[in-house]
Amino acid sequence: MNTAPVPVTRIAMWSGPRNISTAMMRAWENRADTAVVDEPFYACFLTATGIVHPMQAEVLAHQSSVWQDVIQQQLEKPLAPPQTIQYQKHMTQHMVVAVDTNWFASLKHAFLIRHPADVVASYSEKRETVSASDLGFAQQKDLYDKALELGQKPPVIDSRDVLGNPELCLRALCAQLNLSFDTNMLHWPAGLRESDGVWADHWYNKVKQSTGFESYTAKTFNLRKVEQSIVDECLPYYQALYEKRLCVDQ
Repeated sequence: MNTAPVPVTRIAMWSGPRNISTAMMRAWENRADTAVVDEPFYACFLTATGIVHPMQAEVLAHQSSVWQDVIQQQLEKPLAPPQTIQYQKHMTQHMVVAVDTNWFASLKHAFLIRHPADVVASYSEKRETVSASDLGFAQQKDLYDKALELGQKPPVIDSRDVLGNPELCLRALCAQLNLSFDTNMLHWPAGLRESDGVWADHWYNKVKQSTGFESYTAKTFNLRKVEQSIVDECLPYYQALYEKRLCVDQ
């Protein structure tokens, strides 16, 4: 007797760099019903822009640089029972070409945001130079608007809110996505994963040691003038999404 295939829910979580995007990916991967995909368009982005990043050769060797091939890989990637959810961790700054309309419409979209000052300060610790285009705030707002045009009401969560009350925010996120909350999302085993991108050794040192979301700690920054100008450029896009965020009452 043939059984109908189990429908797959594909979630695209759109974040910029130096956010809690990898910790969020850990939370979803710790659900028995979820498989994760780590930044599938990274090699496409590097090839399209010519930007040089740490571990560039390894990234290009391990990922396709053809946008449509990457999309097809995600659509055809099998899930192992009891998995029925595919969680895709995406970096907004990677989307430097027109987004495939059919692929975008096939996804449930969600947005993870962080204040530009926090992002700039953290990013500057990893790379000598930083620009607004490196951080993806404008692209994030554009992708949010595209999701709205599809008739979706995509959830927005702020990293500060998540760290302040992970369970509250994850419950709100799951509810908005019409999924049940799983307490396994709150804690996970330390270490790297087979699902991590090849770049994990360079970028994931902190997450590798984590077993859950760290508590939020307010920080003060002494940004240089050029860094502050980048914050100022990104701030309107962040504020537009911040006004839409979930779990505002804590």
